[in-house]
Amino acid sequence: MSTTHTALDRVEILPPRAKEMRAGVYRGPGRVATEYVPVPEIADGEVLVRVAACGICGTDIKKIQHGFVAAPQIFGHEVAGTVVAVGRGVQRWKLGDRVVSFHHVPCGSCFYCDQRLFSQCPAYKKVGLTAGFDPNGGGFAEYVRAMPWIVERGMIALPADVSFEEATFVEPVNTCLKAVRKARIARNETVLVIGQGPIGMLLMLLAKYEGAEVFTSDPMPGRRAASRRFGAKDSLDPAANNLLEEIRSRTDGRGADAVLVAVPSPALVPEALALTRPGGRILLFAHNDPVMQLAFPAAAVGVEEKEILGSYSASVDDQAESSALVFGRQLPVRELISHRFPLEQIEEALELAARPADDTLKVVIRHE
Repeated sequence: MSTTHTALDRVEILPPRAKEMRAGVYRGPGRVATEYVPVPEIADGEVLVRVAACGICGTDIKKIQHGFVAAPQIFGHEVAGTVVAVGRGVQRWKLGDRVVSFHHVPCGSCFYCDQRLFSQCPAYKKVGLTAGFDPNGGGFAEYVRAMPWIVERGMIALPADVSFEEATFVEPVNTCLKAVRKARIARNETVLVIGQGPIGMLLMLLAKYEGAEVFTSDPMPGRRAASRRFGAKDSLDPAANNLLEEIRSRTDGRGADAVLVAVPSPALVPEALALTRPGGRILLFAHNDPVMQLAFPAAAVGVEEKEILGSYSASVDDQAESSALVFGRQLPVRELISHRFPLEQIEEALELAARPADDTLKVVIRHE
């Protein structure tokens, strides 16, 4: 039998000695260190991606700071890079393809997928992107292995004029667009976004994209200034302003039609309810801590008929539109990046993302 390799056979283009790679390895609560670990080996139906850039997400910070998962792990799921190895049977991708990759993909055929609740699909909860150890994204490493279901349905080709840094926003834009749609934001509504970190900023931009008039709040003057610059009607200082008076004065005394909460503080839930008009909606984006407990006045829901909504992760229904928003530069994602760090400085990068300075927005790890 011939041993000639076909296009569907595994192709390995790593240098012969490149059996190890650098990675930011989580070693316990609050501890991530740059180490050398094995380059992942791919199997049939899989590809290996050389990571060019990976955004730091608030979920990564929570897992690292609070130790919600067992060490060791390699986090990072806002991944963009280049295909450098292709497993047998892969037909959608070839060596050199520039891609952005999700790390979760729904099955498309279960009860939850039929209900369009993709993030509750059992298959979706199985992470399909890894740099080693338990699969957990892996973008804080030089290479990641994409498993077959990600290869088939969870990777997107990048246009030639889109940078890897811009591409890292495809996943967070998707999650925020899903949240804005979950909150049923409509044209000419008045919306308040609490918190103007990178996620809060995306929520503001996407609420505007849906046609709403958007106010924001944040204690940091630099973030308030950035929020106005990127299109908020106004951005208020919660320490210097009475937000309730301010929002009611701008809504004929009613309150906001919807409040999107992008800060993981339990105290902000009753505040958000107070800021929302009767019959309005509160969307909790950042409250995904498994041990956090929330308390709020029952009458706000039971009498004033306000809705409390949650939104988690991305939606495959929004995948094409989210990509188009980023690739078509309809959102100023490049300007949202305030800090870039090499992998060797991942501890510094994570510290800044966890405890942002006045000028901190999106923090990105770049692999030179």
